[in-house]
Amino acid sequence: MTKLFKHLAVAVTACAALAGCATRPEPPRMAARTPARQAPAVRAEAPEPSNLVAQASAFEAFMRHGRRIDPAFSGPADVSQALQTGAAHEPHELEAGMIAYAALAALQEPRFVAAVRADRSDLARRIAADPQAALALAGADAAEARASGALYAEGSALSGEGEKIKHAAYSVQHQAWANAKVPDPAGRLSRVKRLSTESYRPAREDAAELQMSLAGAARRSGAASPVVARGVALAALSVLGEARQGQNLMSEPRTTSCLHMAKLNLYQCLASAGPHYEDIYCLGQHAMIDPGQCVVEATQIHNPAARQAAVTRTTYGR
Repeated sequence: MTKLFKHLAVAVTACAALAGCATRPEPPRMAARTPARQAPAVRAEAPEPSNLVAQASAFEAFMRHGRRIDPAFSGPADVSQALQTGAAHEPHELEAGMIAYAALAALQEPRFVAAVRADRSDLARRIAADPQAALALAGADAAEARASGALYAEGSALSGEGEKIKHAAYSVQHQAWANAKVPDPAGRLSRVKRLSTESYRPAREDAAELQMSLAGAARRSGAASPVVARGVALAALSVLGEARQGQNLMSEPRTTSCLHMAKLNLYQCLASAGPHYEDIYCLGQHAMIDPGQCVVEATQIHNPAARQAAVTRTTYGR
């Protein structure tokens, strides 16, 4: 266990020992294509405050549980469980976790960390005021590539699995149970809304899964988006021991709007859904594809025309 994850491991162990610590639903049945793996060691270039690691874990855990939803639904219970898993994130927390995750990815770049350590002349204040200041440091381009690649991989994987779930909404319609009406649609929507406000609670495996996720992330070159720039800046502040100054970096207006719209579209979809197969559609499109695309778009420079076209294609459509 590296120093990077020591604090989170302690928190996870303590939390699991307390009765009632985990308030979220259990993850759904895992598809056979996701066997257990051993987590490789992740190089920790700088010790991290436990709250930054916990924030990143909230993001990684949701993305992981979401992409492991099995599209081979066998009945209403499978749909209900999967829907609860797909809904189990609070948008502000997910966005902050996304930026923290980008920061941890950037911290795997040794030249960048060394450059931060070598330049302490009012650097923390300058970065907190303008995250772009961190991008001028040596190794920042490589740190950007790590942060962007890590986020892009997570977002595209969730969106890709969401496409499979969305396809299942059509293929399952030959089964009688899928065409039956959801028995308590108001109660189902109420549960989804409640889950959407609950905070992340760590599970025993989350520290190892976070290590494994960061270790396997590919690099992705290109100009740094506002979210990636915030992640790199937060990484620099954490090296300087000033991560608290980065609280104003934990959100970005376009990404905030995207994640909230995804959640609102999920509510709207479920409010108008009738049979179980329509719930599957809502899950795939608005609980998986939409937030996955929000993460992907967070790695890109804003293109208003393309975003509006995507919203027009997907909003409330079935």
